[in-house]
Amino acid sequence: MVCANAFAQVGITGIPGDTAPITVVYPTAAPTTVLRLGPFEIDAGLNAPARRGNGLLVMISHGSRDWVMTNFLLASTLAHAGFMVAIPEHRGDNWHETDDAGPESWKRRPREISRAVDAVSRDARFGPLVNTDKVGVYGMSAGGLTALLLAGADWSLATVYRHCAAHATDDASLCLNGREEVDAQLMRMYSGPLPPGAEDLEAGMRTRDTRIAAAVAAVPVGAILTPASLAAIRIPVGIVEAQADQMLNPVYHSAQVLKSCGACVRIDSIPGASHLDLLAPWPEPIAKATAGVRGAERNAAVDDARRVKTYMRVAEFFRMHLSDSR
Repeated sequence: MVCANAFAQVGITGIPGDTAPITVVYPTAAPTTVLRLGPFEIDAGLNAPARRGNGLLVMISHGSRDWVMTNFLLASTLAHAGFMVAIPEHRGDNWHETDDAGPESWKRRPREISRAVDAVSRDARFGPLVNTDKVGVYGMSAGGLTALLLAGADWSLATVYRHCAAHATDDASLCLNGREEVDAQLMRMYSGPLPPGAEDLEAGMRTRDTRIAAAVAAVPVGAILTPASLAAIRIPVGIVEAQADQMLNPVYHSAQVLKSCGACVRIDSIPGASHLDLLAPWPEPIAKATAGVRGAERNAAVDDARRVKTYMRVAEFFRMHLSDSR
């Protein structure tokens, strides 16, 4: 089993990426302090010397319109267990850039993760400490979609349109951009003739990175994935569900992935959890920024202790499937 306190301190730094720095969280022997990074307060060693952990690298793909640092509790839990963690910011789909949220970002995200693996591999501090030939990827929401695409799944615009034509009202965060009422123009688009190229498959084998040896998809965007491509996935994939998710209805998303993907297993299903309950820290400015967003309410009963329980299951999943000795 993974020991959460095997490495008592974690460091945090940034390394150059294609369009934004990649945040790296890792074991260190250096003292830590409370850091304020924007609205976030975290306990870490800024730019601290890296210590070799278990030699395993996990990439994190953040959610749509999300902050890298809302994944820090997960990243630090993994680092305490010996993993190195790298989190690139997805271009055009993050907290300060939202114009490409949706299909444009979905097309780019897998390559952005792959290029971030390249960046870690090249880095003089971190490359020698991890095996970048056998990497794990974790993603939440649109990041969960990214993880599944890197595992080999396909999506198409036609799949999106057909799903939303049938389920727009009860999958409104995906189909109606979170609007409370059905948007007539969108519904005409979904139910009308498919645009040219809509049936073309995106991602999947064209972006499959053979270095990705295991994946975890938490509350993923799953309804847009083709059943045949999910059935063809051959690497181990863990699924984390939030049972009270009103942003991405589990019936259409995580449950559909589990139904079609023989290589996928449910590693946690959190009672009472909403979509955003998997993220921490969640400071007051961010809570205020998301107030009123459909499905964005958090359940106070899902605390950091419950989140860490999930994160430890994620760590154990990666240890089992990335370690050479199993």
